[in-house]
Amino acid sequence: MSGRIDAVLGMQWGDEGKGRIVDWYARDYDVVARFGGGDNAGHRIEVGSTKLALRLVPSAALHPSVELFVGSGCVVNLEGALDELTRLAEVGVDIARVQFSDRAHIVLPDHGVLDRASESARGDQRIGTTGRGIGPAYADRVARVGITLGETLDEEEFRARLRTIRAAHERTTRDPSILPDFAEMEERLLVATARLRGAIVDGVAYVHTRLAAGKRMLAEGAQGTLLDISFGSYPFVTSSQCTAGGICTGLGVGPSAIGRVVGILKAYTTRVGEGPFPSELLDAAGEQLREAGREFGTVTGRPRRCGWFDAVAARYAAALNGAQSVALTKLDVLSGLDRIGIVTGYRRGERLASLSEAGRPGFEVEIEYLEGWSEDIRAARRPSDLPAAARRYIARLESLVGLPIELFSVGPERESLIRA
Repeated sequence: MSGRIDAVLGMQWGDEGKGRIVDWYARDYDVVARFGGGDNAGHRIEVGSTKLALRLVPSAALHPSVELFVGSGCVVNLEGALDELTRLAEVGVDIARVQFSDRAHIVLPDHGVLDRASESARGDQRIGTTGRGIGPAYADRVARVGITLGETLDEEEFRARLRTIRAAHERTTRDPSILPDFAEMEERLLVATARLRGAIVDGVAYVHTRLAAGKRMLAEGAQGTLLDISFGSYPFVTSSQCTAGGICTGLGVGPSAIGRVVGILKAYTTRVGEGPFPSELLDAAGEQLREAGREFGTVTGRPRRCGWFDAVAARYAAALNGAQSVALTKLDVLSGLDRIGIVTGYRRGERLASLSEAGRPGFEVEIEYLEGWSEDIRAARRPSDLPAAARRYIARLESLVGLPIELFSVGPERESLIRA
């Protein structure tokens, strides 16, 4: 294997703007590959008059020469994937470039029902899932009753596997009557698999063949580091691995294959759903960030919780991912604030605290305030176009995170990304 896989992934609680950053870097690569998650991800791209909201297909769809690969660590809603491919074809994307690993698992209609029922049963202890069945699909994979895309290629085998997994769901569900009608579900899925069949490939061979040929490959993360199943704010996390380590298990490569890692950080912090959020603002400043940043979920439409940039969490995420640099998004959203806060430390009483202690009694944050700026910076195209206060803010984030900010954005369009 002669090639390396570079990575672009989120280092907060998701919603960092991964789609547009992947789109920007993708021009330098031959293949862009998703390595985890499902259609609970929502990645936006704006290029000219074309606006895309992708959920599963990698965010390089508007680069006509780039191959698009959905890796083995992903879970795939068959009908959802087909709908997304149809929308891409309607805007002129050659969807023959999109291929799916045979080892990726499928998300059944059962999984969505089970997800929503489980979340409802938690009551005040709910996690805040998207309800799209991602967690139950990953649970079935670990329980060894899940179905891979490769198993859909043989109709009789697929029918048998559907009966097996339905029996497993009936055994573990308090009320089996909530599950979709089996015959109807089976028929819908058989139609979907017939349509998707030509896009399913040997995922391990796909990756290693391209690396051996010297192809440049970029791994695209979904969600964010602080939602990682192992290292996020558990149990308020997603069900997949969101860190750079997930590239190995999600694409089927060894750690020596990982090259450069770029972490994406929003110029402030947001979170969707439940769970600890140390820098959260429950005041007018938080509302201003939400409105100016259009902070509503791409998949769910839910309003995002907003807060100051959390440098402690960012350093933690940078260490987990071995990130070498940062792409900073939504700097323009901070325009108009008289002062801008940065969380620089956590404490419980007299001692330093960690992210795992957030929300526990006595937990407090230390906040440093910088001067804000009133100028609209959306027309900036060079670092020198920024007001001095904005440049000082970038420099302070670099100092606190310990990584260079090599790219920042002042708007949602591709041309609003600026090399630092």
